[in-house]
Amino acid sequence: MKEKVIIELKNVSKHFGQTYAVEDFSLRVKKGEFVTFLGPSGCGKTTTLRMIAGFELPTGGEILLNGEDIAQLPPYERPVNTVFQKYALFPHMDVYDNIAFGLKLKKIEDGGKMRHLTKEEIDKKVKNALKIVDLEDYDYRDISTLSGGQQQRIAIARAIVNEPEILLLDEPLGALDLKMRKDMQLELKAMHKKLGITFIYVTHDQEEALTLSDTVVVMKDGMIQQVGSPEDIYNEPNNAFVANFIGESNIYSGTYKGDMKVRFINHTFDCVDEFPKNEKVDIVIRPEDVHIKENEEGMAKGKIVSKIFKGIHYEYILMVGRNELVVVDTRSFDVGKTYMFDIEPDGIHIMKKELTANIYNDAYIDKQNRVVISETPFPCDITALVQGSSLDDEGYVVGPDGTKYDFTDADVVATIGLDAIEILDDDESGIVRGEIVSIIYKGDHYQLTIRTPEDEDFVLDTEYTYDENDLVGLNVKPEDIKLKLKGEAKQYAKK
Repeated sequence: MKEKVIIELKNVSKHFGQTYAVEDFSLRVKKGEFVTFLGPSGCGKTTTLRMIAGFELPTGGEILLNGEDIAQLPPYERPVNTVFQKYALFPHMDVYDNIAFGLKLKKIEDGGKMRHLTKEEIDKKVKNALKIVDLEDYDYRDISTLSGGQQQRIAIARAIVNEPEILLLDEPLGALDLKMRKDMQLELKAMHKKLGITFIYVTHDQEEALTLSDTVVVMKDGMIQQVGSPEDIYNEPNNAFVANFIGESNIYSGTYKGDMKVRFINHTFDCVDEFPKNEKVDIVIRPEDVHIKENEEGMAKGKIVSKIFKGIHYEYILMVGRNELVVVDTRSFDVGKTYMFDIEPDGIHIMKKELTANIYNDAYIDKQNRVVISETPFPCDITALVQGSSLDDEGYVVGPDGTKYDFTDADVVATIGLDAIEILDDDESGIVRGEIVSIIYKGDHYQLTIRTPEDEDFVLDTEYTYDENDLVGLNVKPEDIKLKLKGEAKQYAKK
């Protein structure tokens, strides 16, 4: 049996001046579904909810309720109710009157005429709403005497007493402490099942979204990044943002080597995904999918530099070369020791990379203030690591307050734009040399991947034609290498 779509948003947009809060948002919500809008602050999730409620009018697109466009209807003409984060209860009314407030204003059709609800009808509905939220004996309690969790349930009761087709909840548990949030999550889930109506929920709490929802809509910058079940969102993220936002993740840049093999953190691993050979990809590894070995057998090795007890497991940080790998394990291992580890092929999730720049996460600064990328030192602007700084005669970075910094061996992230790399026909005349392993025509230019003898890739855009396997040289101007320090500058301050 085909499930009924109760509400559909088609290419909905909302902008304030030149700023888009929501852009090209399309979603179908089934009747009785629990849907959660999940994303960081400012991603547009509350604005979308407010457009469904009628508190904001969309700049463009349609909002269809049971097939009819309600985008321009005022809130009171929509069969939806909203529960806000701050509850918005009336402090001068008791529990009963807070819940009954909307019913006393409501009119229903009776024999072709409109009339108000009787006192008996209101009383029956209020008591039923209180029963649903497990507060039957609180009818005449003063609002100020209730706990935060109880006030939250009163706000929900006030919303459901009007029997809406859709209940909208805007971060309703945000003001509660952690334990109460956990308890209310379970109560909301049970309430949804009991009522059988559609819930559309807004939160920035990933665990909350995974716990409550039938469907999760992950948002960023006003746009949908992924829609799916909690299991799909967690296990099969569409991109690095979703993977990083939903739970703890290790995310790396890698290269698909072909034949179900992918290279990242300077090792080649078996995988289950297929991509074009030599394509640059993003790699996601969940901490629970890394298995530390107690013997000498494993795919790679790393040194444990951090160990935190989390109650039911330990969280470790392994340094694999200059890359951090977060691992969770119920077993206790020693900090400072080196261990082998395995990652099963199905624990390596590979995603298409929307490449906008070369990013080298395991770069570092040498004694000559050069950035070393895959064993090759590149001249760079070391003063970029401290705003407003300069170099003194000894080569130390001097901050605007006079503090001297020695960044020798400092770990940095180096970023080089695709159009910032100069390609040279003479492979001996550049800072680094390599072989062209991939050529992609992008309509008005070519995107080349050049692999160095150290197995590092440099991707660049060029209008000139080359052949695969050509040997070329590469140059990069110091000012075109953007540096970001791992950690804080103060740890490199000279005493």
